[in-house]
Amino acid sequence: MTSSDKPGNAADAPAETTSVAARDWATAAADPQYRAAVVDLLGALAYGELAAFERLAEDAKLAPTLADKAELAKMASAEFHHFERLRDRLAEIGEEPTAAMEPFVAAYDGFHRQTDPSDWLEGLVKAYVGDSIASDFYREVAARLDSGTRELVLAVLDDTGHAGFAVEKVRAAIDADPRVGGRLALWARRLMGEALSQSQRVVADRDALSTMLVGGVADGFDLAEVGRMFSRITEAHTKRMAALGLAA
Repeated sequence: MTSSDKPGNAADAPAETTSVAARDWATAAADPQYRAAVVDLLGALAYGELAAFERLAEDAKLAPTLADKAELAKMASAEFHHFERLRDRLAEIGEEPTAAMEPFVAAYDGFHRQTDPSDWLEGLVKAYVGDSIASDFYREVAARLDSGTRELVLAVLDDTGHAGFAVEKVRAAIDADPRVGGRLALWARRLMGEALSQSQRVVADRDALSTMLVGGVADGFDLAEVGRMFSRITEAHTKRMAALGLAA
């Protein structure tokens, strides 16, 4: 999953780490609800990375130059490597990777159907804005994870290079034709709405994951922190739009 660029990364102001974050996997996983939440999280991330690989490979077909096509192919390869790490981790803790991913296929596929880009620039904005919102969300959740799982999650959210690439290409297109900016700004707002709706749907459908999000696994319920989390994600989106040269 392509992570956000530095100026707009919600992880610049993450939630404070919780008591679970001080534990290793073996200790934390003794709580069956925590284990179920982590399996959900890794399954969602794994399918997200696989979907990102597929999408980048498709987007490469829209690339206007061979150099752009090669750049997207390299990013797609990085996303598939992230998928492999998550798949292997699920197998390592005794979970079947496909079964862990299956509950999230409909949500991811639904998002991609609703936000199918019509051209090269829309594809770049989708990867930069849409994927970055998801990455911000998972970085927030990482504060509630055991040390080993947190390290893996943050590693697979590392920027594959798409952020800087997208900013450069989109800003150049707007400089060449300022009218492009209005169309892409509307597209980015649509992506923001769809991404948040799908995220909320996924969390609502998975009890263990939603309990972790509100701090209910070992660390106490904190609904106020959930509100602050979404505020940080929205603020990061606004900064990301500015980096693209688009109005939020």
